[in-house]
Amino acid sequence: MNFHTRKWVKPEDLNPNGTLFGGRLLAWIDEEAAIYAIVQLGTSRVVTKFMSEINFVSSARQGDIIELGITASAFGRTSISLCVEIRNKITRERILTIDRIVLVSVDADFKPVPHGRTRITYIEDRFREQAGSNDSHDDGHNDETPQKAPRRRAESASDLKNA
Repeated sequence: MNFHTRKWVKPEDLNPNGTLFGGRLLAWIDEEAAIYAIVQLGTSRVVTKFMSEINFVSSARQGDIIELGITASAFGRTSISLCVEIRNKITRERILTIDRIVLVSVDADFKPVPHGRTRITYIEDRFREQAGSNDSHDDGHNDETPQKAPRRRAESASDLKNA
C-alpha cells in the first residue's frame, strides 16, 4: 500500500463530538482515488462507480495527521479497482479500510471508454516509455549529448497524463 497523501485534521473537519467527520474523510478518499485513477489510466475523465463497505475502526482528533493509502487491485477494460487504507500518522492506528472502489474511464458524454492500461505504472516507467518513444524519431540532437527537458508545473489534471 502506498501512502501518497497526508491531511491535517483542522477544526472545520470535526463533527459535534470533536472527532473527524466521516463525510469529510470520504470526500478526501474520493478525491484521492480520482487523482490516483487519473494518473494510472492517463485520462482526466474518470467517475466513481462503486464503493464497497466502509469500515470505520477508529477516528482522529483535531491536530492529528492522517495518511491515505491507495493501491490498484485490478484493471478492467474501462475501469480500475482500488483498495484504500486510512491511518492516523500520530497514533499509527488504522481509521478505516475500503476493500474496493471502482472508477470508470468515460468520454465527453460520460459513456465508459477503454483506457488501455493493464497494470500499475510508476513515474519511472513513464519516463522509460517516453525515452523509448523519443529514440524512435530524429529530433536533430546528437544522441551522445543528453538533452535536458524543460521542467514545468502541471496546470490541470489533463497535464498529469503527460507526467
